Amino acid sequence: QVQLVESGGGLVQAGGSLRLSCAASGRAFSLYAMGWFRQAPGKERKFVSAISRSGDSTRYADSMKGRFTISRDNTKDTVYLQMNSLKPEDTAVYYCAAKQSLLQKVVATTEPEYDYWGQGTQVTVSS
Repeated sequence: QVQLVESGGGLVQAGGSLRLSCAASGRAFSLYAMGWFRQAPGKERKFVSAISRSGDSTRYADSMKGRFTISRDNTKDTVYLQMNSLKPEDTAVYYCAAKQSLLQKVVATTEPEYDYWGQGTQVTVSS
């Protein structure tokens, strides 16, 4: 098993930036492809970004391309989400997730693909 703890959320003005972190503990972090999802109030949880075990492959939801950057540091067992040019519609609880994968370059973009989830961190963007 792996335990995931998100941090870095908070209140920011539109146009600002935040960097979310997701620290993993338990089994070897490098065995997991990682992803970020978000859930706005009253809405379903949606895919934000994903990264492969090796970090060589990444995916983004269309509305995040060019604004968000996912990365990972396998020496620190942590995945990051750098969020720039934030908009009020980015307000949501952000969750990280882990998918055990035998393949280095697999990225996963749907919730059922993931095995473990963090508790989430709130991001609020004011206009």
